[in-house]
Amino acid sequence: MQKYPKVGIREVWLSFWRVVKSVRFLLVLTLFGAIVPTVFDIFVPLQYRDFFNILASAQDKTVAVLALSKIIFIILLLHTASWLAARIGVYGADRFDNVGSTKLKQNSFEYLIDHSYTFFANNFTGSLTQKIGRLARAYERLSDRISFNVIPLSIRIVGTTIIVFTINLTIGWVMLAWLIVFLNFNYFFAKFKLKYSLEKAAADTKASAVLADNITNHNTIQLFTGQKVENQRYVDVTNNQLRIGLFVANLDSVMEGLQALLMLLMEFFLFYFSIRLWARGEISLGTFVLFETYILGLGYRMWDFSRVIRDFYEGYADAKEMIEILELPHEIKDIPNAKELKINSGEVKFEDVSFRFNENRQVLKNINLVIRGGEKVGIIGPSGGGKSTFVRLLLRLHNVVEGKILIDGQDIQKVKQDSLHENVSLVPQDPILFHRTLMENIRYGRREASDEQVIEAARQAHCDEFIENLPKRYDTFVGERGIKLSGGERQRVAIARAILKNAPILILDEATSSLDSHSESLIQDALEKLMKGKTTIVIAHRLSTIQKMDRIVVIEDGQIVEEGTHQSLLELQNGLYSKLWNLQAGGFMVEEDSEPVEGKVEEEQP
Repeated sequence: MQKYPKVGIREVWLSFWRVVKSVRFLLVLTLFGAIVPTVFDIFVPLQYRDFFNILASAQDKTVAVLALSKIIFIILLLHTASWLAARIGVYGADRFDNVGSTKLKQNSFEYLIDHSYTFFANNFTGSLTQKIGRLARAYERLSDRISFNVIPLSIRIVGTTIIVFTINLTIGWVMLAWLIVFLNFNYFFAKFKLKYSLEKAAADTKASAVLADNITNHNTIQLFTGQKVENQRYVDVTNNQLRIGLFVANLDSVMEGLQALLMLLMEFFLFYFSIRLWARGEISLGTFVLFETYILGLGYRMWDFSRVIRDFYEGYADAKEMIEILELPHEIKDIPNAKELKINSGEVKFEDVSFRFNENRQVLKNINLVIRGGEKVGIIGPSGGGKSTFVRLLLRLHNVVEGKILIDGQDIQKVKQDSLHENVSLVPQDPILFHRTLMENIRYGRREASDEQVIEAARQAHCDEFIENLPKRYDTFVGERGIKLSGGERQRVAIARAILKNAPILILDEATSSLDSHSESLIQDALEKLMKGKTTIVIAHRLSTIQKMDRIVVIEDGQIVEEGTHQSLLELQNGLYSKLWNLQAGGFMVEEDSEPVEGKVEEEQP
C-alpha cells in the first residue's frame, strides 16, 4: 500500500501559492477589484445618513434640494468608481482563476507522469484524472471565495465596526459581540464538519475509480457475465457516496438554520437598541438609517460566511488527495548532476544484481550477465521466474536493491532517465496505444520524423497491409488503448514505432505473440532487419522464436540456471531448457509470464 506524506492546510496553500506567484499581475488586479469597491461601498451609507438628516430637519427646501443634489452626485460618483474598480477586478479574477487552474493542472500532470511504474500500477487511472480535476476546481473555488467574499467581508467588518464605534459605543459593542459569536460558530462548525468532507471526497474518488475500472474492463464483464456483480459493486459504492453526501448536506442544513437564527437575533437587538437611542435623541434619523444599512449589508455578507467556510474546507478536502501525490517524492529519479548515457557498442552488464519488493518477496538473486554490444540474447524461463523484472530493471522502472546495471560501463542509476530511454526500444507483449491517429502513434517513436519516414517504418512492419484498407488510412483514430485494432495490428504498430526509433538497444517482449503464422513470418523479416547491429534482448515464451539467438539465458526462481546456444542447451541432460522445448514440441506451451507488481496483490489504491 502506498504511504502518502501527511498533508494539511498549509501544504495546500503552499501548492496554490507556487502557482499564484506566476500570475502576480493578475493577482494585483483581482485584489484591486476586491478592496477598492468595498471601501467605496462603506462610505455610501454615510452619505445616506446625511441625506435623511437633511430631509428630517430641512427648513428651507431650496437649500435642502441643493444639499441633497450634492449628496446624490457624491453617491453616484462613489457607485461609479466602485463599478469601474469591480469591473477591473472581475477581469483580473477571471484570468487569475483560469490561468492559475490551467497551470495547476499542467504542473500536476508534469509531476504525476514522472512517478514510478509501481505507483501507476497501484492507482486507478480514473481516480488520478479526477484528483487533478478536483484540485483545479478547488483552486478556482477558493480563489473566488477569497476575492469576492473573504477580503470584502474583512474590510467591511473592520470599516463598519470602526465607524459604528465612533458614532455610538452601545451599538458598536452589540454588533461586535454578535460578530464574534457568529464568526466563531461558523469556524468551529466547519472545522467539525471537515472530517466528513474528507470522507465525502474519498467516497467520490472510490466511486469514480470503480466506474473507470468497470468501463475499461467492459468486455471482460460481458464475457464472464459479470454485469450483476459489477452493477451491485457500483450500487454499493454509490450508495455509500450518497450516505456520506446526505449526512454532509444535513450538517449544512443545521449550520444554515442556526446561522439564520443568529441573524434574526442580531437584527432584533440592533433595531431594539437603535429605536431607544433614537427615542432619547442620542442618534438622528439619518444615523438610525446608517445603522440599519450597515446591519442589513453585513447580514447579507455574513449569510455567505458559512458557505465561505464550507467551501474552504471542501476545497481543502478536494485538493488534499492530489497534493498528497504532489508531495510524494518520486521513487525513481535522477541523481544530482546525472550525465547523459553515451552509447558506444551497446554492451549491457548485470553485476551481482538482486531485487525484491519486500523481505519476503525476492525476485532476482545475484544476477551476473554480460550481453555484448550487438549480441542477440533470448531470456526464457517458467512464469514468475523473473524475466519481466529483468527487463524492468534494465529500463529502470525499478531501482536495483543490490548490485548495478551497466551500459557501456555506465551505471544506469547515475545517468539521466530520458537518455536511457532514448537509447532503448521496447516492443511489449501487449502494446497500449494512444487514442490518436495511426500516424501519431507510430511517430511517437521519433516525434520529429516526417510522414514519409513514418510510412516507411509502417511498411517495414507490414502495417500498411491493414492500414491501406482503412477509410482514413493513417489518419484513422485507433480508440482508447488501441481497442479498434486487433492484438496483432497493435503489435505491428509497436514494431513500426521501434523501427522508427532505431535505438541501439532493443527489447522484444514476445513481440510476435499476437500474430498469426502468416503475419509472424512477415514480421520476422522486419524484426531481423530491426535487430541488425543492435544489442537485442528477446523475452520469449515460444521457444521457436529464439532458436537463432546468439545466446539463450534461462532464468528460474530469480537466478540464471542455464546459458548457451539453442543446440548446447538441448544437449544438457535434465536441463530446464530441454524440458521446456520437449513440452512445447509435444504440444504444450509455457504459460505467460505474469510476475506481480509491488502492492498490486495486497491492495489496490484508488
